[in-house]
Amino acid sequence: MKHYEVEILDAKTKEKLCFLDKVRNKLQRILYLPVPDPQWYPARQSIRLDPKGKSLKDEDVLQHLPVGTTATFYFRDLGAQISWVTVFLTEYTGPLVIYLLFYFRVPFIYAAKYDFTTSKHWVVHLACMCHSFHYMKRLLETLFVHRFSHGTMPLRNIFKNCTYYWGFAAWMAYYINHPLYTPPIYGEQQIRLALILFLFCQIGNFSIHIALRNLRPPGSKTRKIPYPTKNPFTWISLLVSCPNYTYELGSWLGFTLMTQCLPVAFFTLVGFIQMTVWAKGKHRSYLKEFRDYPPLRSPIIPFIL
Repeated sequence: MKHYEVEILDAKTKEKLCFLDKVRNKLQRILYLPVPDPQWYPARQSIRLDPKGKSLKDEDVLQHLPVGTTATFYFRDLGAQISWVTVFLTEYTGPLVIYLLFYFRVPFIYAAKYDFTTSKHWVVHLACMCHSFHYMKRLLETLFVHRFSHGTMPLRNIFKNCTYYWGFAAWMAYYINHPLYTPPIYGEQQIRLALILFLFCQIGNFSIHIALRNLRPPGSKTRKIPYPTKNPFTWISLLVSCPNYTYELGSWLGFTLMTQCLPVAFFTLVGFIQMTVWAKGKHRSYLKEFRDYPPLRSPIIPFIL
């Protein structure tokens, strides 16, 4: 069996960290750095062929990499890590709780005379149910549906993500539950249309998550081309690479129409921009990885974007 001599340098300083003799098998499982600093646990290690290149995958094998029997790799510390499950649970629990604080009008939010009062508009109660349903769905999907290809993310990101989700939840909830809130201009017709759109897209989003889960066996990192299943809500996969984002956008468009609230519209716009960035990246990844990837698909909006 072929053996390798592996030298590992610091990606920033080019200082030699260690030298491994007679290495074989899968790269990342072998190259857990034998350095004295215990903070460099495997999840925060990035091994690269180039100091500024991409991290090699756990499943990469030395004999399949463009290296000789003597190989030089570069190490970068990714920083303290946190599991994706913990991240999502934290991100989604915040908006759920924060919105309810405004809905129940706890003290010190509005004027004292409105403490623990309820809105006279039924759309406010409907909006609370929809918002709560959305984040409860996300929490349950995190626990029982999603399978993560990467086990962790940098700890510092959780503060940025929570600021985004928690901050927008507070901003939206403040105005929707405000005593002076004004219902949508077209009344019940607008609200019911928005509710149908919201629920349709919530079911669609869940259907896509189930289909993606079934695409990847437990404990596997195998990537396959997503195709529609017998569930009609998955048929949109014929036209877009990231239908879960398409349905997510539709849900928030419905919530915006339902509440006719500017902070909700702004949250929807920001979310759409971010999801478009993610969708384009995943679309490019699919095209690069699969030669037979369906050419008709767009990243997030059929035939447009």
